[in-house]
Amino acid sequence: MTKQNLEWISVGHTDDLPEGRVKTVTARTVSMCLSHFEGQWAAMDNRCPHQNGPLGEGSIEKGIEGKCWIRCPWHGWDFDPLTGKPPGGHEDTGQKIYPVDIRDGEIFVGLEAEPPKERTVTDVMAETMVNWGVKHVFGMVGHSNLGLSEALRNQVNKGNLNYIGVRHEGAAAFAASAYGKLTNKPAACLTIAGPGATNLMTGMWDAKVDRAPVLALTGQVQTQVFGPGAFQDIDLKSAFDAVAKFSQPVLSTSKHAELMSLACKTALVERDVSHLIFPDDIQTNPSDAEAQSPKGRLGEPKIIPSPQNIDAAQKLIGASKRPIVVMGHGAVDARDQIIAFAEKLGAPVLTTFKGKGLISDKHPNAAGVLGRSGTPIASWFMNEADLIIALGASFSNHTGIESSKKIIQVDFERMQLGKFHPVELPIWGELGAFCEAIESKLEKSAHAEDQVSELAERWAIWRAEKQKRLQESNNKGIHSAAVFDVFTKLCPDNAIIACDVGNNTYSFGRYFEPSGQRVLMSGYLGSIGFGFPAAMGAWAATQDFDEYAGRKVVSISGDGGFGQYPMDFTTAVKYGMNITHILLNNSQLGKISKEQKAGEWPVWETDLHNPSFAAFARLCGGHGVKVTETSELESAIKEALEYDGPSLVEIITDPELV
Repeated sequence: MTKQNLEWISVGHTDDLPEGRVKTVTARTVSMCLSHFEGQWAAMDNRCPHQNGPLGEGSIEKGIEGKCWIRCPWHGWDFDPLTGKPPGGHEDTGQKIYPVDIRDGEIFVGLEAEPPKERTVTDVMAETMVNWGVKHVFGMVGHSNLGLSEALRNQVNKGNLNYIGVRHEGAAAFAASAYGKLTNKPAACLTIAGPGATNLMTGMWDAKVDRAPVLALTGQVQTQVFGPGAFQDIDLKSAFDAVAKFSQPVLSTSKHAELMSLACKTALVERDVSHLIFPDDIQTNPSDAEAQSPKGRLGEPKIIPSPQNIDAAQKLIGASKRPIVVMGHGAVDARDQIIAFAEKLGAPVLTTFKGKGLISDKHPNAAGVLGRSGTPIASWFMNEADLIIALGASFSNHTGIESSKKIIQVDFERMQLGKFHPVELPIWGELGAFCEAIESKLEKSAHAEDQVSELAERWAIWRAEKQKRLQESNNKGIHSAAVFDVFTKLCPDNAIIACDVGNNTYSFGRYFEPSGQRVLMSGYLGSIGFGFPAAMGAWAATQDFDEYAGRKVVSISGDGGFGQYPMDFTTAVKYGMNITHILLNNSQLGKISKEQKAGEWPVWETDLHNPSFAAFARLCGGHGVKVTETSELESAIKEALEYDGPSLVEIITDPELV
């Protein structure tokens, strides 16, 4: 091809590269080693044919006969800068040379017309993933996932996918887990081999035990070096076997679209983790296969309880004087039907902590959260009940559902029915289907007591108690009750709240009165650090689904929790995430200090050395304010909630007043 037919691309200026030096430059997507020696300029393929070492990071050195050679920085292979040939002139190890033209001090490199992009294995899989409804990827681009990253980039450029590059893969995993908990749809996590993949583990377990769909996409070393102990080579299949319902390597002979379809289907249907392993060399293999879609592969998820079970349930309800409804996180899609069911029955609705917010505390039938993170209202009605109707609740030991009482338990998953102890009436079915089936037959007992009036009385007692607690002070920080008293007043009714683990969690459960907000938490795993990354996942969902669009996202943590992934605050700034973080700073792992005291252990190594988190937020490019007085809470939280972007309110709290 003649010089006139080349595309000449500027790669810099002559002042950029001193005599006797090399550097890496990029023209279009072609990486080159640019060299300047003895007044001459040259450009060659940047990848050493030995192990793809970057020649542009090497050096120009003179050999024994005084000839100049470009030396690879990895293993010392040499190449003639002008011809690309190695010593001895072996053609099979030579480098491609690109023409260079200097124009008024500007360096141009000539490239042939770009050929049409070849369709790859990962193109097929990325298209299939998009067809199955995956809308967001959280992750880190790295050396063992570059082919896959290119396929994802192409989908992003087409407007089919959104990508958020995080600072730590653990944050990506928590973000994807929270996204799945909120939407019941999988987001994907992208990592490199080895440590990138293993950094996902905590978030993947969080998703698994809380039944959230997630798709993990991990790079892997080349297939030719599997096993012997290559750099970052670990057995990822074995590493993910326990946490992933579906975990498979992508090989050259795989049915690539089918693999991705099965991974997405497993995540959706099983509400679990799916994992695909992408060896580096397989990612760019050519493929002419068609992408797949979920058409014809998913059935109607509605499971209708048997008529016998419905009759038995009504018989128990009709004989009950004091029935209560316990609504767990599994009830999220049927909460309106369940609330209508409770209204007709005149029954208090208690929620598990994971179910907090599924009914507004302003509702006449609401009894608040049951259990260790709950209210005395819920505990009182649990004690007085003669029938428990448990809907979508998992009977966690933290919740405190009294097993000795008569229980009707409804769940779509048969293994959850009577999982920890026998119940009076286990019913297999979707909660919405249960409510529909029993609605026409539902009759409360003629002897049923007026529990709705009792609820109003109990709320008055508890709210008076909270007002008394607001007056408590040790002069060591703000009372958590004051924080959530103000937050209850200011938090938008439709906000999505991601809650971390620690004293802040117990205080949130006890004092915050939801009025329509959706709450996300690390339920069964109870992992510290969940809060802020989960808020990033929730924010992503507000970009993907109309039902969440425009909703405010708030995260709550202690200083210990935020300290797990603080640098991902810069991720929120980079992508303009409208997240407000409420940080209760007591300079310690307060919950652990309390447990040490309760167990009559000395308090040991729970103190924390913190920066100014508010100043940190500002340094990252967001909004940050520190609160040291109760009187400052309202204006600080209001300002942060109104800020359009990442904001952080650092509140100095008393670890004893929770």
